[in-house]
Amino acid sequence: MSNDNGMTNFLLGLGIGVAAAMLFAPRSGSDSRRILRSKAQEGADYLKRQGQELANNANDVVEKGMRTVRQQAENVMSAVDAGRSAYREAMANSSGMNPQ
Repeated sequence: MSNDNGMTNFLLGLGIGVAAAMLFAPRSGSDSRRILRSKAQEGADYLKRQGQELANNANDVVEKGMRTVRQQAENVMSAVDAGRSAYREAMANSSGMNPQ
């Protein structure tokens, strides 16, 4: 959630800064437009970096989750195998016969 809040604050600040620059800038129209384009590009670059970071973090979380699921599946399979072995041994001991 803090990334969403930070992104909102960034965009809000960007908008306020652009409005203030337009009102108080002692520059010509072409200079102001050039500066606005530059700032818009900076904002777009920032958003692109944040999006890439979010995607990387999401991939890390997914990979960690998949490893955990695989590990738990292996643990369950080991427990099932141990249970089968214990059952066969118990059946063999109680009936005096060899299990198949």
